[in-house]
Amino acid sequence: MKKIFLSISAIFFIGMLSAQTTETSTEVKGEITFTSLEHDYGSLVFNADGTCVFEFTNTGKVVLVLTNVQASCGCTAPSWSQEPIKPGDKGKITVKYNTQLPGPFQKTIRVYSNAAVNPITLTVKGTIKPQVQPQVDAQKQPIN
Repeated sequence: MKKIFLSISAIFFIGMLSAQTTETSTEVKGEITFTSLEHDYGSLVFNADGTCVFEFTNTGKVVLVLTNVQASCGCTAPSWSQEPIKPGDKGKITVKYNTQLPGPFQKTIRVYSNAAVNPITLTVKGTIKPQVQPQVDAQKQPIN
């Protein structure tokens, strides 16, 4: 009888502890809405300008703070405003891709903030054409 009583007491005690650790968060989260989550450069010539801009709006009711913006590799460099964005205001993330790397590419940029959806993934893609080598005219070459 003691074993049954102790078992029931232990189960009751564990149940009480687990009920105490469950909490409901009432914290209001921000909201961020991008005009586009993807930028397609299309086909670019070697060493072209690889800059694009992702625009967004704070569609939430609290100030939006971008805490970090991370590219998937070193060939993509994001920059963004460190200032908090008030509800209804707009912001932008500028991304520069290294266009000295010929071939197709698809890279991602992760945006971390105090928004409810976190992180948000942006994508840049396109193709860099190979570098054009100057052609040597064989007729104008001196013969030794």
